[in-house]
Amino acid sequence: MTRVVPLRRPWLWLGSAAVLVVAALLGLSIWRNPNIQHDVIVQFQFAPAILQGLRTTVVLALLAAVIGAVLGVLLAVMRLSPSPILRLASGFYTWLLRGTPLLVQILIWGNLALLFEHLGPFRTNDVLTPFVASVIALGLNEGAYMAEIVRAGIIAVDRGQNDAALALGMSHPLTMRRIILPQALRVILPPAGNQFISLLKATSLVSVIAGGDLLTASENISSANLHTIELMLVATFWYLMLTTITSVGQHFVERRLGKTGVGMHAAH
Repeated sequence: MTRVVPLRRPWLWLGSAAVLVVAALLGLSIWRNPNIQHDVIVQFQFAPAILQGLRTTVVLALLAAVIGAVLGVLLAVMRLSPSPILRLASGFYTWLLRGTPLLVQILIWGNLALLFEHLGPFRTNDVLTPFVASVIALGLNEGAYMAEIVRAGIIAVDRGQNDAALALGMSHPLTMRRIILPQALRVILPPAGNQFISLLKATSLVSVIAGGDLLTASENISSANLHTIELMLVATFWYLMLTTITSVGQHFVERRLGKTGVGMHAAH
């Protein structure tokens, strides 16, 4: 009987050990740094202003994600439309929003009153508050990225599915809604989850227009007590919590989709 001997990988073990040592030394140096006051971190970790900023960050991300998802589906369908006008309009939108920095877009929406003093009968600053401007900027930007994700998911569905539905007399919108999009979801959801994690972190950019998010709250407190690093570490902790929870949720969703996919293939 032949005995299988595991392949020795000394460099792999050495590399792993080196990474662990460097990480431990880095963490220790930060922990023992005399310029960091740990009691300040503990004091503000659950401060009402920080928790309010955290709630605003979550609400911003969720609202922008909903806007982005709806807009993404619409733009993707337009991009795949037989109409050259719709394809051009969708392509121009994604080119413009993906090709310019999100920070610039946030600043434009936050300062729109400099361009238009009034929106209809209302003053622009009364309608376009920092929070509203933040939601619009994040949502419109998210839509441009979701459009490409949704388009890739639609393209991944076998063309025969669409042809068969049309042959049965189903309209194109009905085919898209009942046949194509449900199947495309398995392809769309994993990158959409990654995009939402990026969106959670991108909400920090709205601090430049005082959007009321977590980073804005941290900066407001640090500007008063001058404990900048401590408050940034507080914000870092909460951003890590948000992205970790989202990543775990995404993992379970992907596992569920994988099992569903296996079941579907077995049924076929």
